[in-house]
Amino acid sequence: MSSASGILEDEPGTLLFSELDDENFTNKTPNISKAPNEASLRKMFPYAKKRAFATFVDSKKVSASGSDSRSAQSDKHWQCCDQTFKDPASIHKHVARAHDLEIQEHTKAILTLLGSRGNVKECNTSAQPAAVEVMDMQLWLPDISYLNEAELDGGPGEVLLYYCYCEVEGPHLICAWQKALCQKLHLKGKIRVATEGINGTVGGSKVATGLYIKAMLSHPVFKIMCLDDFKTSEGGAHCFPDLKVGVFKEIVPMGVDPDILSYRLAGTHLEPKEFHKEVEAFLSKYESCNDTILLDCRNFYESKIGQFTKCLAPDIRKFSYFPDYVDKNLELFRGKKVLMYCTGGIRCERGSAYLRSKDVCKEIYQLKGGIHKYLEHFPEGFYHGKLFVFDERYAIATGSDIISECRYCGTPWDQYQLCSTRFCCQLVLSCPACRQQGHTACCSVCQGKDWRQGEPEERALSDHRLKEECECTDRRPRVPCDAL
Repeated sequence: MSSASGILEDEPGTLLFSELDDENFTNKTPNISKAPNEASLRKMFPYAKKRAFATFVDSKKVSASGSDSRSAQSDKHWQCCDQTFKDPASIHKHVARAHDLEIQEHTKAILTLLGSRGNVKECNTSAQPAAVEVMDMQLWLPDISYLNEAELDGGPGEVLLYYCYCEVEGPHLICAWQKALCQKLHLKGKIRVATEGINGTVGGSKVATGLYIKAMLSHPVFKIMCLDDFKTSEGGAHCFPDLKVGVFKEIVPMGVDPDILSYRLAGTHLEPKEFHKEVEAFLSKYESCNDTILLDCRNFYESKIGQFTKCLAPDIRKFSYFPDYVDKNLELFRGKKVLMYCTGGIRCERGSAYLRSKDVCKEIYQLKGGIHKYLEHFPEGFYHGKLFVFDERYAIATGSDIISECRYCGTPWDQYQLCSTRFCCQLVLSCPACRQQGHTACCSVCQGKDWRQGEPEERALSDHRLKEECECTDRRPRVPCDAL
């Protein structure tokens, strides 16, 4: 990677748009007969940059729907940065001007892949090299020519939740591939890609999600994944407002550099049945023995509507506060056996690694597959209430029990809605009767803002003054100090 970076700094990288039209782009790499050194990587640089550029442009392509392939071809266009481009020259110019950094990252990744394979031969033969197959996302998109729009979009839908910790050499290439894959299958959702892996939740028809899973399992980067790694729930593309795919430092935002604290330090994984037995043993001696902590790694608004019996649920608003919570409560964990859980398992990977790094716990275990998988095996087990999810459903249920209440009248209620105040991102538990009375904000401060926002002078207030400045955030310490 270091030599590839050096090449990028030395190479002027002038782009000739006529040569980069991805419709006419030829799949040829330089013929390098031995392991690439800096000189051979320089020879590969023009190819790598063209391939990076074409891949990025192709990820922005939108083809018209319909069975007439000739009409779809003529109606093809590109969408990028909230703009629509009707011809190759315009999208090429836009990408060259606005996305140079992304192209550089793509190029680095391609050079790294070529360099790691060593023997790079001509690509126009019947057997294409593995390096070119990995970098060319078109090879990893499913064939849906046998499906019409109704078959792809119709029928029952579902939402997938998954993650995979693995080494990703070219996260920007994987990001482009994911965008193209989801757009082709009409999926919406959120996907985070990093050098440490991928984390996503997407929704669509069961036909589309099935093809998505098949594409993921067939990709060499994610060969360690299996069908059981994908958690499913009733839903669809309507559960998300749009599709967001991006490259990040972490696939779950804890705020600790993965290069400093690796997921490989995570606690021992327990299958749902094993975890169930551990919780059963914990509850059986709960009154007489305090050597075990059942720890909820989620945020307060998640555990508020659903949690395991007798768990410790930190009153934190973001997972990025979890490390500070651990630091502030180290004595609470000293010498204890810890059973950790979260929604799908990913937060436990990093959370347990951080807790282990403090070297205060006797043992640390985590629920494999999270609450999602546990409820598949034990819908009437030790978890009570609803399972919070990060989409427009807010919660999914396997039972009818309600453990939370309306913040205004105390009636049992667990259906979240966003605070009605502009700019506030708090979630509100307000029952239908209270909402009819106008109680639609998260607190009295926001309710007051809500009443005033119709006035011109209030609308003139800056976003900074209105954003989440309410008693909900003021009264909650950022990092609480807990006791058993």
